[in-house]
Amino acid sequence: MMNEHDGEFEQLIAFIRQGTEFTLLSHISPDGDTLGSALAMYGLLTRLGKKCEVVCSNPVPKIYSFLPNADKVVLPEDAVGYEFVISCDCADIPRFGRAVRLFDAAKDTASVDHHVTDPGFAHFNLIDADASATAEIVHELFIKLDMPIDEPIMKCLYTGITTDTGNLSYSNTTPNALRIIADFVEQGLDISELNRLIYRTIPYNKTRLQGFVASRMQLECGGEVGIGVLTRAQMLEFDATNEDCEGIVDCIRDVDCVKIAAFIREGADGSFKVSLRSKDIGDVCRIAEKHGGGGHARAAGYTAHEPLSTVIADFISQAEEELMRCRGQLDGKEN
Repeated sequence: MMNEHDGEFEQLIAFIRQGTEFTLLSHISPDGDTLGSALAMYGLLTRLGKKCEVVCSNPVPKIYSFLPNADKVVLPEDAVGYEFVISCDCADIPRFGRAVRLFDAAKDTASVDHHVTDPGFAHFNLIDADASATAEIVHELFIKLDMPIDEPIMKCLYTGITTDTGNLSYSNTTPNALRIIADFVEQGLDISELNRLIYRTIPYNKTRLQGFVASRMQLECGGEVGIGVLTRAQMLEFDATNEDCEGIVDCIRDVDCVKIAAFIREGADGSFKVSLRSKDIGDVCRIAEKHGGGGHARAAGYTAHEPLSTVIADFISQAEEELMRCRGQLDGKEN
C-alpha cells in the first residue's frame, strides 16, 4: 500500500523516533476520523515509550465517547504543549482553532492527512489524498513500525475509516480500507456493536431537529440542488447543540432527485457554517474553495459571513454552475 509515500513514512518515523514528548492535534468540530486517527496515534506513541497528549478545540462529541482514551482528549487551555506536534486529519492551520498556538510554539511539526486541499503546512507532511481516511494512513504506520494492532486501536481505526466513507459506502472507499476492516473482523472486532454506537444511537433532540430541517428543505435547479437552513434562534428553540446538527446534510443529499446538497447553520457569532455533499456528480470541494473552505469532492464545507439570503443565493448559483461544468456545458472551461 502507498508505495509512492514510503519516503514520507520514513520521514515521519524518524520524526517520531527523535522526540520524547508529543502533542497530537485534532481539528475543530471533531469527526470520527480526526479523533480515531489521533487516539490510534496516541496508542502508538505511548507504546513506544513517548509522553503524549491529544488536544482538540472542541470537546469529544458524545457519539465518540466510546473510543478508547477519549477521556484523555483535552482542550487547548488544558494542554501541556509538548515540543513535538503531529496534526491528524487537519487540512490546514485554521482547522486547529484555539490549538493553533500549540502548533506555532512547537519545536518541530508533522502532519498526517488525506485531504487533497492540504498544502503541506507542517515541517514533515505525510499526505495521501488517495487514502479513504487519515485512519487508513495511520494503520499503515503501525504496519511499517511492526506494531501490533490490538482491539482498542482497531476500534479507533475502524471508526476513522467507516465515518469518512459513509460506513464503507462512499466512492472514496478503497480496496485497502475494506481489507483493513476484513482483517479486523477476522481478529474478532465486534463491528455490529460499533455500528450501533456510531450510526444507530441518535439523541431525541437530534431526531427532532433533522425532521424540522427536512420539512423545510428547499429544492432548486429542477430538484437537483437541496438546501437545509437552521438559524440560531431555531437551534435555541430546540435546545440543540452543534453535535445535534451533524449528519443533517446527509439527509438532504439522500433525497432521490438531489445531486448537490447544502446544510447552512447559523453560528453564535452570526456567521454561517455551510456543509456540502454530492452524489454521483458535482465536486463540492470546488465550491468550498471559492469561500476559503475545503474538503473532498463529495464532502466539503466552508464558513460564510454574508447575510443568509446572500449565502443561499451564492450556493445555488455555484451549485448550478458545478452541475453544468460536470455535464460539459461550460465550453470546457473551469472557473
